[in-house]
Amino acid sequence: MVLRCTARLLELLGERASTLVDAPASDDDWYANVVWLDRRKCLLLVHAGTLFPILVADVRKRDLRVLGPYLVAAIATALDQEHLPRHALGELDADAVRLARTASRSVLGFMTEMALDCRYHVEAAGGLANADTEVLNQRLRRTLHSRDGYNQPLELVARQLQTP
Repeated sequence: MVLRCTARLLELLGERASTLVDAPASDDDWYANVVWLDRRKCLLLVHAGTLFPILVADVRKRDLRVLGPYLVAAIATALDQEHLPRHALGELDADAVRLARTASRSVLGFMTEMALDCRYHVEAAGGLANADTEVLNQRLRRTLHSRDGYNQPLELVARQLQTP
């Protein structure tokens, strides 16, 4: 699994960011960014091919020390919440997580929109402590995006599961 990190996340990861791979961009890649919501660090993960988003609220730097298991657990939890099979977005192998720089401005643009949606939701809830992140994640996964026509990330995942 290739995790394409923004400069902000690479800075947070520090020394581990020095072991970046030079892998070609793929729809199977995951993108990750640090988003500040209500003065708290949050991690926004997005699957490149489907724009399936995962917002992990209130992330601490120590949570990211063992990055592979942390990411795989977050992805598995999100797939379980949506009643999707664990292999729906590729193999989840904590030992196979490789870091790389971002490669798609399009995916980064969608992530920027998602971050704005998250900020709005958190502010409307009166802060991150009052916001239901599970509901926010469900809402993000059902938001229309102009990827291959107008589709929701869940529709793109379903389409991907149907193709052999």
